[in-house]
Amino acid sequence: MKQILTIAGSDSGGGAGIQADIKSIHANGGFAMSVITSVTAQNTCEVTSAFDLPIEIIEAQIDAVFSDFEVSAVKTGMLSSAKIVQVVAKKLHQYSPTKIVVDPVMVSKSGFPLLQESAIETIISNLIPLATVLTPNVHEAQLLSGMKIQNVKEAKVAAEKIHQLGCHSVLVKGGHMEDETSIDVLFSENKFQFFESERINTKNTHGTGCTYSAAIATQLGLGKDLFSSIESAKDYITNAIRHSLAIGHGHGPTNHFYFL
Repeated sequence: MKQILTIAGSDSGGGAGIQADIKSIHANGGFAMSVITSVTAQNTCEVTSAFDLPIEIIEAQIDAVFSDFEVSAVKTGMLSSAKIVQVVAKKLHQYSPTKIVVDPVMVSKSGFPLLQESAIETIISNLIPLATVLTPNVHEAQLLSGMKIQNVKEAKVAAEKIHQLGCHSVLVKGGHMEDETSIDVLFSENKFQFFESERINTKNTHGTGCTYSAAIATQLGLGKDLFSSIESAKDYITNAIRHSLAIGHGHGPTNHFYFL
């Protein structure tokens, strides 16, 4: 079984972060391993607190995984400080996994900051150049590109700008755009490709970005090319949203095992 590593924060509510990643990896046919960077106190309504793990513990987790397992792909999520970004980037340089999906997590659905402002430049300089594919949502893509994004035309311009930061490919996710359908824009090898799905009317979308990027990493780890990996992951996340769970009193989670 292909072994997939997620490096991210913990969500006590189980809908996003490490918990969502592990479910998504297994649902897509991989074996999940994890490095926890931060612990959040979180539910479907809000994030009330967050605590970053000591750098030496993060480093030790990464060493423990790579020293024993054959890591087919890595996905990074919440890396809240410049120091965490630096140690993760250093270790990825050291172990050189061939497939790295970088989800530049910045703010929770409820508006809680999950990335210190001072860490953004470190992500741009240290982590983004390592990415096989970078998966920003519209808000993250706006910050990284320095422009407003409301539709696919603007997402294409932003993707090209972000690509210049040094990553191999950029997938600007269309969940927050104003188009009638949800269209994700991939810029890779100097060409655009598009992934379209219906826009599902539900408030239960907690953890969609984590789930989607973990699915892409798993599909890459299974040996698919980038286009096929995103295509499979897009179908998976669309169905997980379609069958989302109305639990909790806020934004419920996607249903990672909708097919069971």
